[in-house]
Amino acid sequence: MSANGYAVVDVETTGLRPAWRDRVIEIGIVLLDGAGEITGEWGSLVNPGRDLGPRHIHRITAADVRHAPPFAELAGTVAGLLRGRILAAHNLRFDQLFLFGEFEQAGIPAPLDDPDAGVCTMTWAPHFLPDAPRNLAGCCALAEVPLSGHHDALVDARAAAGLLRHYLRLADGAPPWSAEVAERKPWPVLPVARAAPVRRGASAERDTHFLARILDTMPRVAEPAGADDYLALLDQVLLDHDISPSAADALVAFANGIGLSWTDLRRLHLDYLAALARSARAAGTPVRHDEHGELVRAARLLDLPPETVDEALAHAGPVRPIERFRLEPGDLVAFTGEAEDPRETFERRARAAGLTPHPRVTRDVRLLVAADRDSLSQKARRARIYGIPIVTTATFRRLLAT
Repeated sequence: MSANGYAVVDVETTGLRPAWRDRVIEIGIVLLDGAGEITGEWGSLVNPGRDLGPRHIHRITAADVRHAPPFAELAGTVAGLLRGRILAAHNLRFDQLFLFGEFEQAGIPAPLDDPDAGVCTMTWAPHFLPDAPRNLAGCCALAEVPLSGHHDALVDARAAAGLLRHYLRLADGAPPWSAEVAERKPWPVLPVARAAPVRRGASAERDTHFLARILDTMPRVAEPAGADDYLALLDQVLLDHDISPSAADALVAFANGIGLSWTDLRRLHLDYLAALARSARAAGTPVRHDEHGELVRAARLLDLPPETVDEALAHAGPVRPIERFRLEPGDLVAFTGEAEDPRETFERRARAAGLTPHPRVTRDVRLLVAADRDSLSQKARRARIYGIPIVTTATFRRLLAT
């Protein structure tokens, strides 16, 4: 048995098979000594450069992953943690196959191609936990190993490490796998990775309000150039009644690109709120509760005080005309990511509303519907280049209803 102990790993991925171009999006590694005591741990999100797959399982958001480095920038760190240790995991073959694929894509010959050169806590569970199920949660329950926050790579790696420690104690210093995994192929020498690990919740810490990232200039008196284009972009961004991190990036880049000042932005945001209020009053009936809530939410997102909503509703003068985003019969709509319903379901809904589902994102596409508005998929990247709005499936259903 290796003198350096074990490296217990877990990966969260975009799918089930690297051969289907699925990628690692989170890695957790827990280090154990030969007796099973924890000596260290490390974990990070990984930017796969593509859609994140089944978000309802791993609960990882693209808003967080956009701050994470690609695997190639973490490869040196991961290799350093695994070097000289016995690899262990719950369903080792799965984690090993994905790690091998990531190192291979990074051009690094990692010694991870032998499924017998490691310890699988799932495979050994029947030996140490009679009648144990195959899944991690069931094994942990029988072994009384804590597991809270399943499908977080570091959480699951800790749980698998707890199982391995349980097995080692039951083996009383003579684990049955010792002879099988004693010999390991050497790791190549890799430079130390400089990329810092990124954990879940990074977006909440790093993505400040978009207005705080606008470069302020001297106040202007004249109508700023590009004001109408900014308002059109703002209307697209607010289709979801929210401003996602990637949408905030677009607003920052546009406002800074045309030199809008803080004074310009405040005036434009007030104009936009006034246009929303006028639309709510258009029918000549009292403003509904949900319409008032939409105005309050828009004011908050635009960093306007709550009283501006009542001022906008009371405003009787002329209002800047703003062309709101609308879907028209025949518009092309594209879809990306794994949502709560199959894509075919959303395509049927689109056809029923007179829209035309499109398999790719081209300049003619009117809207991209995504499981995650900050999606890293190729379709989402192309939509941002073309200035095509990206909305969630919930917003798409609302647009169809109206």
